[in-house]
Amino acid sequence: MNHRSYLFLAVPLILSAMTTPLIGAVDTAVVGQLSNPAYIGGVAVGTILFNTMYWLLGFLRVSTSGFTAQAHGANNENLIILSFVRPLLIATAAGILFILFQGPIAHLTMNAMGPTEEVRKYALAYIDIRIWGAPFALINYVILGWLMGLSRIKEAFYLQVLMNGLNIFLDLLFVHGFSWGVSGVAAATLIAEVMAVGMGFLLIFKTNSLRLKIPPIKEVIDFERFMQMLSVNRDLFIRTICLLIMFNLFTKLGASFGTEMLAANAILIQIHYLMAYFFDGFANASSILTGRAIGSNDKRGYEKMLSVSFAWSIYSAAFLTLAYFILKDKLIGIFTQIEPVSELAMHYGNWLLLYPITACLGLVFYGVFTGATSAAPVRNSMIYSLILYVIALFFTLSSYENHGLWFAFLVFSFGRSLFLLMYLPRLNRSLFVIEK
Repeated sequence: MNHRSYLFLAVPLILSAMTTPLIGAVDTAVVGQLSNPAYIGGVAVGTILFNTMYWLLGFLRVSTSGFTAQAHGANNENLIILSFVRPLLIATAAGILFILFQGPIAHLTMNAMGPTEEVRKYALAYIDIRIWGAPFALINYVILGWLMGLSRIKEAFYLQVLMNGLNIFLDLLFVHGFSWGVSGVAAATLIAEVMAVGMGFLLIFKTNSLRLKIPPIKEVIDFERFMQMLSVNRDLFIRTICLLIMFNLFTKLGASFGTEMLAANAILIQIHYLMAYFFDGFANASSILTGRAIGSNDKRGYEKMLSVSFAWSIYSAAFLTLAYFILKDKLIGIFTQIEPVSELAMHYGNWLLLYPITACLGLVFYGVFTGATSAAPVRNSMIYSLILYVIALFFTLSSYENHGLWFAFLVFSFGRSLFLLMYLPRLNRSLFVIEK
């Protein structure tokens, strides 16, 4: 394991991960070119709802990748298949439940976010269409996690490029070509999610073992294995709840400063997602290599991977800070031409210069813990970070308003890095008890 081999795996994963935030970014940018900031606000509120639903089950991709990588490292073909089938059942069931309870979900979201009547109208139009993609979005998490765990990076990349490329094309067609507005943005995303799952299953069934050897149901629902998966997923679920509480508080408090501030913050959050998912590519590489090292009992490879992961966390933070410093004006201009919104985004956008260095280690080393299927430290670090976030809001929001909101966001990001790294020595001691 050296820098070259790490990057050979990480670069396509970065490109793959970077396609994910493009859905929200393109949705925001397309409606941002229209005349009314309420369009951006409606999409922002609707996106918060779907981020909430999907992030709550984001463990479906993360844990699937970790369990699959370990099974792959151990060369256990049966476990590789089971690591796909088990989360697939959860994804399908959860997606159907979201559709069945779409009314109460939308009602709770509107009450929690408290948007203006105009923003509420556009948000509901967005939600009513995108909700039908819930099972497909969650199944796609499982497909991507499984492909990544098997190191089938090119296929995962092609799948995400297909989904996001189609979403971009349909966004432009429906909004600027057919003048469908917010409904067009939602329809574009729905169609892209459905198409991605269809292509994903075609890629899956190229694997002969999965096509020819479907496991019996008693193996799929094996109690001990299922509980192990649910235990990891439970901790990642709690981690995601903390993350969503932070983002929902951020959006709700930002909305209290007016529709234009809500729109400006939504743009900056989309730029933040581009940075976060850049780090996520390195996290995915670290997760795969961690799982593979544990599965094959390669302690030396694991230790080298830690060193390389740390180095590229710092390198990538420096790169992103410099890139954002140079491109900030152009990035914000891509998202909106509404002058009051762009001015606010420019004014508060300098806070994002500090985001890469505060968040980099937490975002990358998150992959190490998930690759080891050790999710309790991830859960705990996020709980502690959320507590810090609330404390920071308490002391800064009333005096500094939106500046205080962004300061608290950076405190949360730094806490993720600090608290997670505190658990790393304990993780290292727990692995490779029996050396090869």
